[in-house]
Order: sequence, then C-alpha cells, then structure tokens
Amino acid sequence: MLSIHDISEVNVEEVKRENLRERSRDIWNSFLYWWGRRSLQSRLIAAYVFIIIGPCLLVSVYFYESINNTYFRDAVEKNEYLLQMEKLHIHNQIEAMERAAQMAYSDSDVKDFLANETEPMLEDLVDFNTNAYVNMTRIQFNNPNIEHLRLYSKSKTMHEIWPILFREERVSSEPWYQKAQQLEGQEYWSFQRSDPDLMQRYLGAPTESLPKVSLLREMSRPAGNHIGMVQVDMMLNRFTPKTYTDVRDNQTQMFLVDGELQLFTRPDQSFLQDNEEMASVITERYKTFKATGEWDSSYTANGKSYLLINTPLERIDAYLLNVVSTEGVLKDISRTRNFIIGANIGFIILLTLIAYVMNAFILKNLRRLTETMKSVRRGEAYSGITIQGGGEVGELAHHFSKLMNTINTLVAQAVSKQALSKEAELRTLHNQIDAHFLYNTLENIKMLAEIENQRTISDALTSLGGMMRYNFKWSGEYVKLRDEVRHIENYIEVMNIRFEYPVKLVLHIEPRYLELEVLKMSLQPIVENSVKHAWNGEKENLEDPNIHIHISETEGDISIELRDNGIGLTPERLVALNEAIYAKDECCDSSCEQKKDVNRRAGGIGLRNVHQRLQIFYGEEYGLVVQSEAGSWTMVRLTLPKVLLTGEKQP
Repeated sequence: MLSIHDISEVNVEEVKRENLRERSRDIWNSFLYWWGRRSLQSRLIAAYVFIIIGPCLLVSVYFYESINNTYFRDAVEKNEYLLQMEKLHIHNQIEAMERAAQMAYSDSDVKDFLANETEPMLEDLVDFNTNAYVNMTRIQFNNPNIEHLRLYSKSKTMHEIWPILFREERVSSEPWYQKAQQLEGQEYWSFQRSDPDLMQRYLGAPTESLPKVSLLREMSRPAGNHIGMVQVDMMLNRFTPKTYTDVRDNQTQMFLVDGELQLFTRPDQSFLQDNEEMASVITERYKTFKATGEWDSSYTANGKSYLLINTPLERIDAYLLNVVSTEGVLKDISRTRNFIIGANIGFIILLTLIAYVMNAFILKNLRRLTETMKSVRRGEAYSGITIQGGGEVGELAHHFSKLMNTINTLVAQAVSKQALSKEAELRTLHNQIDAHFLYNTLENIKMLAEIENQRTISDALTSLGGMMRYNFKWSGEYVKLRDEVRHIENYIEVMNIRFEYPVKLVLHIEPRYLELEVLKMSLQPIVENSVKHAWNGEKENLEDPNIHIHISETEGDISIELRDNGIGLTPERLVALNEAIYAKDECCDSSCEQKKDVNRRAGGIGLRNVHQRLQIFYGEEYGLVVQSEAGSWTMVRLTLPKVLLTGEKQP
C-alpha cells in the first residue's frame, strides 16, 4: 500500500515531467516561429549546410576511426617486429650459451678432474692445465658475449684454477645452485640481479650491479653420482641489448620477465620511475596469463595510456615484454583530428559563401517579384514586371501578372455593377410605387366585388394580390418551403376561375420539411407548366385534375416530386423537353428557333430556367428530372441539399 507521502511524491514528479514537456514544446514552438521569420535565402543556406554537415560528419568519423585504428595498428606492428627481432637475438645467445655448456659438459678430462677425490700429482695438474684447461679458455674466447664459464667440483681436494674451476662449497648455498642440482642434468636458467666476485679478492668490495643470466647443468659420474656443475654466465645487456640499450627512447621500454616474474629492464629513464604501480600491474597480468592464457595489452596510469606487447621465451621459461607509450600516437591522431575538423570547417565556410552567392543570383528575380507585390499591396499602380528566363519564378511572375490583370478587370466590373445596382435600386423604388398603385387598385376592385356579392371574384383577387406581393417582395433568393407552397396555392386559386373542374393541389409534406429553404419561384413554374399543358387535348374534360407534391430525403439531399394526372408526354416530346432543359448554350439559327418554339409549347423554357438556377446556386449535382407516361401522368423531381434558411447544411 502506498502512503500519502509516497502519493504526494509521485504527483510532484508527474507535475515536474509535465512542466518539462511544456517547456520543451514552448522552446520548439519558439524555434519554429523564429525559423519561419527567416528569409528564404537564409533558410536555403542553412538547409545546404545541414545537408552537407551530415555526410561530412559521417565521412570524417569513418576516416578518423580508420586513421586511429591504422596508427595503433602500425604502432603495434612496429613494436611487435622489434620484439621478434630481439627474441631472435636472444635465441642466438641461448644457443651460444648452450654450445659452451655442452662443450664443457662433454669433456671427459674435465669430468675426471672434477670427480677426483685424491690429491692429484704435479704432472697431472700440469697436463690438465696444458690441455683441458686451455680448451675451456678457448670456449670463452670464441664466445666473447659469454661473461663467465665456471666449473664447480664437489671434491674438497680439487685444486681451484681461477677464473674457471671452483669448489662447489663457494656457491652450494645459493638457491639457484640448489634448484639446478635438483634437475639432475637438465638445463636450468637463472636470472640474477648482480654478478658477485667468487674469488673474493677484495674483502668488503661491493658486487657488480649488472644483472646476468646463467645456464646451469649438473654433472654426474656415473649417473646419479653428483660430481659438480657447469655454469655459463652472460650479462643481460648482451643477452638482450634492446632491454638495456644506451639509445634512450621515451616512447618504448623493453622488459625481460623470468619464470619467477622478476622484471629486468634499464634503470634510467624508465617508465617505472613515473609509474610505481606499473611493476605490480605487469606481474599480476603475467599471473593471469599463466593461469588463463589471456593477455590484456592496454594499460592506463596517471592520465597516460600504454600498450603491453608480450612474447614468450619458451626455451628459458621467460617472457619478453615491450611497453609502448601511446602518447606519440595520440599526438599524431590529435593532429589528424584537428586537420579533419579544420578541413570540414573550411569546406562548410566555402560552401556557405558559394551557396550565398548562387542563391543571391537565383533569388534575384524572386526579390524583384516580392518588391512588386509589396508596392501593389501599398496601393501603388501595377505597371507590370518582366522576368528573364523561365522556371518557377518566371511562371509565378506570369501568373501574378495575369492575376493583377484579372483583378483590374474585376474591379472595373465591380464599379460597373455598382452603377447598375444603383440604377436597379431606382427602378425598384419606381416599381414599388407602381406595385403600391396596383395593390390599391386590386383592393378597390375587391371591395366592389364584395359589395356586388361576387365572392368568387373577391377570393380570386385576394389570391392574385398575394401572388403579386410574393413576386414584388424579392428580399433574397431563398425562401421557406412554406412560403413557396402558399404562393402555389394562390396561383391555383387564381387559375381555377377558368376551369370547369378546378385543379386540386394535394400536399404530402411533413410539417418538419416546411422550414427548409428553397429557391424562390422554383416550384411555381413547374405547377404552372402542369396547369397549362397537362389537361389539354384528350383529357380536357377530365373531372378530377390534381397535382401531388411529395417530399423525401436521401443521404442529406431533398427530393421534391410534383406529379400530375394529365395527358403525359410522348417519348419524342419527352426527349425534346429534356434536351431543352439540359442544353448548355443557346443557338440562333432557324433549327434552334424551331426547337425553342416546340419547347415553349411543351413548357420547357420555365423548367430549363429552374434547372439552371438550381445548378447555379447548389452545384452541378442538383437540378430537375422529368419523367412521363403518355396518356397517364407527368412527374418533375427537384433535387436540392437539405439546408436551413441561413444557408448552412443541416446535419
């Protein structure tokens, strides 16, 4: 269950996130507003720069990564090559030491001398010194890199011959001597940090601090009977000269690591002087390498990075390590990166200048057109504009010129219409005076008819007056359906004076449809057409003439059907009537005059006018449809949108 405190914290976090979103939207909208107010030329230049920056960044990053990898790969390959060359030199020195040890080990005279437990005769000593000992000195003389060739004897009666033959008791307590003895004739390589003077010629004299590598091999006669030891020494500065080279390189340093993980390297200008932890790190990594076989070549300390390149020396159970500082490589990479950045900036600046000049040249005509539009907006007279060349700007200038010509024409027409409107207003006032005179006259005649008790004439005059008021009161194009129906009823009442059998108007209209708007005088011409033409000829003595009006609704449109029970139309006359209704243009030749006469007799003029008015005010999809059956009926259907009197479409 969440406590009230937890709920409050959740609400506070939600409010903070919502505020952050609102600030982000405000910043984005402000940017869009600022961007929208920039000139087209500025936005085009910004777009060019943005389009170029993306590929430039991608290409630069790709090349930078490639160059970075290339620099590091070259540094690694170069130092691996140096490491392999040094490894080859070490192998040569190993073979030289092994040959020297083998020559001393295989000399039977030397073994006899070392194994002798009795006091030797003088002539034996002279003979050994003349032959076997001279051979030993030749071994060292033929291998100048060998520092010492020493033979140790277990016998306490053996005469020492410095600096090659010594008694074992001088070194028997040394750990390296004991380990070599335990191998029973196998080679043992020992790395020592100093080369002590076994002869102790100067008591208290310090031992030499130069490190050395020793090859030791136990001597037995017969097998299992220890008689002595062979030792071949070589100073490390000769064994691995690049590890102790006098040519100092601040970027690389080579290490020799023995099987006990002791580090041997040059003492001066060493990486170990500035990085006290480097030795322990190297030791730990060799422990991991021995345990798992995995080597981590990267190392960082004091803000500097190094590469640790390792190669094993299997024959002596040691390793050769080259520590490479990446500072120089990183400086080269940094210079390359700065060059790439500078090249990109220079390229973008050059592109911006070129784009600015080209856009200024391309948009010159657009600026001329813009200035012309501004002058027209201020009310100055338009004198025309000429744009050389084509393209969108030339087309826009052409259409602008046509637009201004059209506007000037429309202005002239508006002025003319305004004058005609004033004239029409005057005529309307005059007609109102004439209509008022006619209304008064009809009222006087109606009063006389009532005095003479002529009710039929009085009612007809009342209907005629209503029709006249409806016609003369033209306040707009649209009226309610209720008013249009009332006008039709007045018309029927007036026309029934002339018929023996009055025409009946039968309405099938729901009350809700009486408030719909229709065009004024859109139904009366259709009813008039039926009254004039539906009951002539064969049905002139029809006792029950009637006109039915139906209203239906389909998908937001209103259909008004006016159907009579008159004589109908033959197919030929129906086709001619439809052609007259749907005709687009009027013609003036003799054939057209004949068609007009036929249409006039069929009632096509009034229907055509109604159809055209419907299409003008409502659209091409609305209008009249005439259907008929000869001798039976004729039906006219009006289609118009269902709208309110305000002109808004009703849902």
